[in-house]
Amino acid sequence: MFESVAPIIPVRDLDAALARYRRLGFAARAYDGPERYGFVDRDSVSLHLTEWHQHDPLTTASSVYLYVSDADAVHASWRDGVEGRLGEPRDTPWGLREFTYVDPDGTLHRVGSPLR
Repeated sequence: MFESVAPIIPVRDLDAALARYRRLGFAARAYDGPERYGFVDRDSVSLHLTEWHQHDPLTTASSVYLYVSDADAVHASWRDGVEGRLGEPRDTPWGLREFTYVDPDGTLHRVGSPLR
């Protein structure tokens, strides 16, 4: 039985990325050890962050899909003060209301909720 998944996302500056995820409503903490590694959690979603100085958003980008209960509400809460590119919510042919967010490290976050 699969129980959970935690994608590992490369970031250039762990401290900046942890602060960014806090502004997005995640609980964020750095690994208490020699590696530059972090954990961000919101409800049942967990993401891991690894600081990688060679990370180049043009060639080593990553993406995650976040299923949420209300994409419009999440979008509204992310609208002010978020760094990067935030797309507008739209209805998709596959039955989701979704938007995109590309952070300064080049990670594409697709966020969606079921159409009602």
